[in-house]
Amino acid sequence: MNTQVPFRFLLNPEITFLNFGSFGACEESIFEKYQDLQREFEYEPVQFMTKKGPRLLGEAREALGRYLGANADELVFIPNPTYAMNIVVKSIPLGVGDEVLTTDLEYGAIDKTWQYYADQRGFRYVRTPIPLPLQSEEAFVNAFFAGYTPRTKAIFISEITSTTGLIFPVKAICKKAKELGLLTIVDGAHVPGHIPLNISEMDADIYTGACHKWMMTPKGSSFLYAKKEHHAWLDPLVVSWGYKSPVKGDSLLIDYHQQQGTRDFTAALTVPHALHFLEKNNWENHARGCRELVRKNIDRFEKLLNTLALAPKTDAFFGQMCSLAIQTSSPLELKETLYHRYKIEIPIMTHDHRTFIRYSIQVFNDQKDLDYLYGSLEEILKEGKVLSV
Repeated sequence: MNTQVPFRFLLNPEITFLNFGSFGACEESIFEKYQDLQREFEYEPVQFMTKKGPRLLGEAREALGRYLGANADELVFIPNPTYAMNIVVKSIPLGVGDEVLTTDLEYGAIDKTWQYYADQRGFRYVRTPIPLPLQSEEAFVNAFFAGYTPRTKAIFISEITSTTGLIFPVKAICKKAKELGLLTIVDGAHVPGHIPLNISEMDADIYTGACHKWMMTPKGSSFLYAKKEHHAWLDPLVVSWGYKSPVKGDSLLIDYHQQQGTRDFTAALTVPHALHFLEKNNWENHARGCRELVRKNIDRFEKLLNTLALAPKTDAFFGQMCSLAIQTSSPLELKETLYHRYKIEIPIMTHDHRTFIRYSIQVFNDQKDLDYLYGSLEEILKEGKVLSV
């Protein structure tokens, strides 16, 4: 672990933490702001819930909107991207015979969400095969739209996928989808604070992202973005005071989805503080160093695991994560061995018939962490039980 950086995280120092991508981790000053807000909430819960809290949520949306290149009244805070996608998929106006085009590399929980409602309503969720390793952005776009038919009404795609860790050319996908008159829905769970994002330039109709991953806010702070013309069909998962409210706001999205009973929304209120932290500490410089560390280690892990990188080793495809396909007889046993024997926190993920190991690099990681991972995998390979080449 890199002990030279002037930032503190609340992670167990005995664990080599190479899984920032799953749930993120809070930088200490951001977490302290979170606790201050929670204490303020508890001190005057009625006033905070009904007056100060909604005002602070508005300020947080304004700050987030400036950061994302989006209008604040087209953003609403939600607990996580899976929650956001359930709003979208439950509401989307599709019927029998309609199709949604996606890839075969999407996040499993969202695949299940789409399939659940497809089974109920008779539309088709079309998982177009994407050949791995990727060859180029152009080849990816062509492979994606090979699944297009006259029945396609919408596209759904991740900007950075969970199991592969790859960045997809979503701006190009959205551009072509728009030319075809399709609704564009993007899962950007891993994007904010990880790679540059301008939602307006991307021209996505709907976009969801997590602030609690690479922006380092507390767990449960994510957002749903939707262009205003789509607000009317995005039904709330919980119907509450915003429905036919006598005091209407400027955004139906916010009216319907913000006030949904008693809940602790203080995680979202830390967003302005987190954005100030990123700017004050010139975080892009730190992120650049993390990306370089990711890429410079790919070759050696390819050789060790007798596998190939999933895409060309450039910024176009790799951010602060790298996944490699592995051969294992028991993914769970391998993960547990790495954690309990070696104290390495790293995901081993099975996707369809493939299994991946994915390392994430944040500012607290250094070359020693990856050297330790390499040596640990080398020992496990020599045992020849749960990992092979």
